Amino acid sequence: MFTGIVAAVGRIERVTLLGEGADDPKSGVRLSIDAGALDVSDVALGDSIAIQGACMTVVSLEGKVFDVEVSRESLRLTAGLDRPGEVNLEKALRLADRLGGHLVSGHVDGLGTVTHFAPVGESWELRVLAPKDLGRYLAYKGSIVVNGVSLTVNKVSDSSLGCEFSINLIPHTIALTTLKHLKGGTKVNLEIDLIARYVERMLSADAAAKPSA
Repeated sequence: MFTGIVAAVGRIERVTLLGEGADDPKSGVRLSIDAGALDVSDVALGDSIAIQGACMTVVSLEGKVFDVEVSRESLRLTAGLDRPGEVNLEKALRLADRLGGHLVSGHVDGLGTVTHFAPVGESWELRVLAPKDLGRYLAYKGSIVVNGVSLTVNKVSDSSLGCEFSINLIPHTIALTTLKHLKGGTKVNLEIDLIARYVERMLSADAAAKPSA
């Protein structure tokens, strides 16, 4: 589990193809990541670290550089894990830690598309078009994770194309995460609120259990 509070911005330094390489459509990749300011002194092999909001397992650690292996399916369902570049990092939550954001599983539910990203006064407005099937989980003042960052939804608008939500980003968030690099058309990793997921499941299960008239 995670909180969606980014601890540091690291960088994917190297992407190595696994399996049969480029000719193998099922091959994943091994990422070598410079942890930057992230404290990895207490990280061990097998520990979980969220990278751009996707939970990954540490398979190698040397100094400030750690490796993870990403399956082809995970690459298909996420953005920003297939090439060198900056990434948001967060170590797994400990039971004694403060829950500064909200409960986050590190499992990406879908890819959104940035439709607008521009300064508004001292802050920035971010609008993202989420897949239509995720719209039911998005609500005014509800929580959403974008590229591993726990954020609060300010506005929701449904359409035939999907569900567009708006977020206000303060300068602190812009400065300390990779969200500063977003632009129109960028794909982002989305994880919906954990509680909303269970509420939707309970309601749908109750409806299915009711006898038909």
